[in-house]
Order: sequence, then C-alpha cells, then structure tokens
Amino acid sequence: MTLEEVLTQKPSERAQCTGKALEEVLVSAKANDCLTIGVYESAKVMNVDPDSVSFCVLAMDEEFECDIALQIHFTLIQAFCFDNDISIVRVNDMQSLSEIVGDKAEQFEDAHCVLITNPAEDSWEDPALEKLHLFCEESRSYNEWVPEITLPER
Repeated sequence: MTLEEVLTQKPSERAQCTGKALEEVLVSAKANDCLTIGVYESAKVMNVDPDSVSFCVLAMDEEFECDIALQIHFTLIQAFCFDNDISIVRVNDMQSLSEIVGDKAEQFEDAHCVLITNPAEDSWEDPALEKLHLFCEESRSYNEWVPEITLPER
C-alpha cells in the first residue's frame, strides 16, 4: 500500500487497517524471534544496539494511567525513538497486546513496551511493517507524534 492509498482511506478504515497491520507485524516478528517485551528489556536493547530497533509499541491501560514511573519511562522511550528515527505507536489495550505477543502458557505482565527488532545477520521484511511506517509518517505530518492504534478484537 502506498502513502497515497493510505491517505485516501477514510479515518475509520485507516484505523482498522493499521490495527490489523500491527497485529500481523507482531505475529510475524514473534515467529521470527524479533520481539523484545518489557520496559526494562526494551531499554537494554535500545542502549546496546539502537540500530536493530525497527518499531516500538507502547501500551497503556486505565489501571496504569496514574503510574508516574511508567509515564517517565514512556517519555524517555519516546524521546529515544524520536532521536533515532524509530517509528512508535501507542495502543490502549495492554491485555490484547499481551495476548498477541505471548502464548497461552505465558502472559506478559510487562507488555507496556514491545520492540520489533531486525537481527543484523538475517533481516526479515514484512509488508505490514511498511504500512505502519507510512501510518506513522502520515501521523507526524499532522503533528501526532505518537499515534494511537486500536488492536482488532480477538
């Protein structure tokens, strides 16, 4: 999908399309072992090898809205992503995100931050990831620096 095609979509179609694209990318990245899950784990990866980070997803639930420490971490992660040209989005349902990136045996308590990485030796490409990068680029043109995406119902 080109930027022009994304721009001509209605806002509701665009939101639905990006939610599906995000889910596809997360499932594909999980299958390729290209996910880093958790605020602290993500910070470690960003510190050690920022060039390997392709995309960042921040998740917030109502339960954690008043968590000042988490808000500070989010602010620092966002600043790092902006400084390193890493696309970043926010989702409002950490439970759904945790279900996508986890499996039935393990549900992640700290799925507040999920990084999609590209391992240096075997880089994988996903067309849905390109859609998300285009969505983020378009959102920045409207001064929406961290766009919010709604994940599809599971």
